[in-house]
Amino acid sequence: MQKEIRLILSPKNASREDLYKPILVKKLNISSDRIRTIRILRRSIDSRRKNIKIDLQLLVYIDEKEKSPSVQEPQYKNVTSCGEVVIIGSGPAGLFAALRLIELGLKPIILERGKEVSERKKDIALISREQRIDPDSNYCFGEGGAGTFSDGKLYTRSKKRGDHRRILNIFTWHGADDSIQYEAHPHIGSEKLPGIIRRIRETILQAGGEIHFNKRVTEFEINNQRISGVTTNTGDKVKGIAYLLATGHSARDVFYHLKKSGISLEAKSFAMGVRVEHPQALIDSIQYHGFKRDHYLPPAIYAITHQIEGRGVYSFCMCPGGFIVPSATSPEEVVVNGMSPSKRNSPFANSGIVVEIQPQDLIEFASHGELRGLKYQETLERRAWIAGGKTQMAPGQRLSDFISGKTSKSLPSNSYTPGLCSSDLHDWLPQSLVDSLRVGILEFNRKMKDFITEEAILVGVESRSSSPVRIPRDPVTLNHPEIKNLFPCGEGSGYSGGIISSAVDGERVAEMVAKLLG
Repeated sequence: MQKEIRLILSPKNASREDLYKPILVKKLNISSDRIRTIRILRRSIDSRRKNIKIDLQLLVYIDEKEKSPSVQEPQYKNVTSCGEVVIIGSGPAGLFAALRLIELGLKPIILERGKEVSERKKDIALISREQRIDPDSNYCFGEGGAGTFSDGKLYTRSKKRGDHRRILNIFTWHGADDSIQYEAHPHIGSEKLPGIIRRIRETILQAGGEIHFNKRVTEFEINNQRISGVTTNTGDKVKGIAYLLATGHSARDVFYHLKKSGISLEAKSFAMGVRVEHPQALIDSIQYHGFKRDHYLPPAIYAITHQIEGRGVYSFCMCPGGFIVPSATSPEEVVVNGMSPSKRNSPFANSGIVVEIQPQDLIEFASHGELRGLKYQETLERRAWIAGGKTQMAPGQRLSDFISGKTSKSLPSNSYTPGLCSSDLHDWLPQSLVDSLRVGILEFNRKMKDFITEEAILVGVESRSSSPVRIPRDPVTLNHPEIKNLFPCGEGSGYSGGIISSAVDGERVAEMVAKLLG
C-alpha cells in the first residue's frame, strides 16, 4: 500500500529520516517495521511566522517495496546512421533538444561557438585574474551555456509547457543530487554543474551524436525560403535535415546575421537593472524574523516584486551564499550576474533588481528597429565599462546612497573579484530606470525591513536577464513562419527564461522536428 502524508515539522525534525519517521509512524498509527520506504515528494520552508516550519510531503510504502527507482534511466538509442539535425548552441535548450532527438531516433550535430567546459573554466578565471575576455568563451558562451557557471537554479513557474520533472530526472541521472526532485527551490551549484554537463556530452557522443566546439555560426544559407546549411567561423559548411537555433540571449551577432539574411525578428519586452548584494546574515535575520540561522536551515532567499504604472520592478536570480560574477561577452562592456556554490556558504547574498522595459520605451533607439533593445543594452553596458575605469572592475554604490542620490565615499566588502569602484549609478543610468528602481527598492524595504542599509551595495549593470529580441515561430509547428526547417528555441529566441524552461522548450522543439520529419 502507498500513502501520501504531509508533515509540518521543525527544521531539525525534518532534517533526517530517523528523526521524522517516529512522527510519521505515530500519525499513521502503525508499527515502524511495516514502513518499507519513505520517498520525499516535496520539501519547502514556511518562514511566514517566527516559528519556522518545514512542510514535508512524503510517499510512504507500507507492507510493500518501492516498485520503481526514484530516478528513471532514459532510453537513448544509437543514432550514428540516422537523419542529422543541426543544433546551434549547447546551452540547456540545445543539450536537451539533442538528448530528446536521440530518444526519438535522430542524430544531433551540435555547433558550439565556445570551448568545452574544462577549457572554458580557464578563460573564466582569466576574467577575474587578468580582466581578459574571450568573446567566444566566457560566463555566457561555451559548453552548457550561461547556466553552467551561474548557479544552476532549477526553479521555474513555466510548468504547463512541458514535463519539467523529466528534466529534473535527466539532471539527476547525470549526477545531480536527487534533492532537486523534491526541493521547492531546487539548486545544483556552480561547482557541480560542469561535471554534469560533461556527462551529458558523453551521453550524446556515446549515442552517436556529434558536438563541435569553437564553431561559431557566421552565415545562414537560405534558398527558396528554406534553410539549407550554415557556415562557421572556420569555413566549415554544415548541413542537416533540420536546424535548431538555441544560441542564448547574449549571442547578439546571431541576431544581426539573421537580419542580414532576411529572416524576420521581433522586438520584445525585457528587463534591465542592477545587482544588489547584502551580507547573508542580514537577509537571514530579515527572512527568519531575527532567528539566528543554524545548520538545519538553508541561507534565506527572497523574491519581491512591485508594479509601477503597469511595469514590474522585481528581484531576479537571487543567489543566497553566492557571488557576483563578471558576465560580459566583449572587452568594452561590463555586465554582472550572480551564482552560488552548492553549499551556498559565501557570506554574501545577491540578486538582480530589474525593471521591465517595453520596445515602445526606447524612442531614442527606434532607428534600430527590432534590434533597438540590443542597442539599449550595449549602451548601458559600455557606460558601466567607462564608469568602472574601462576595465572589468564594476561600478558600485551603497544602496542607501543610491536612494538618496549621494556619492559613496567608500564601498563595503563584497564578492565581486575583479573589484569595484565607487560610481554614481544614479547619474549615468537612464533617469526613468533610476526612478523605477528607487520606487521599487523603497517598496521592497517596506516588505523587508532593513533591506535598505549602508551594508548593501548596488553593482551595475544587470542587463542579460532576458532577450530583447524574439525570433518568431509558428505556434503549432514551431517552425519559423517564413523559413522552412528553421526552429528557434530557448531563451535567446525569446521562448523561455532559465535552465528548466529552456530545457523544456528544447525538448518540445525536438519532438516537433521528429513529428514533422515523420
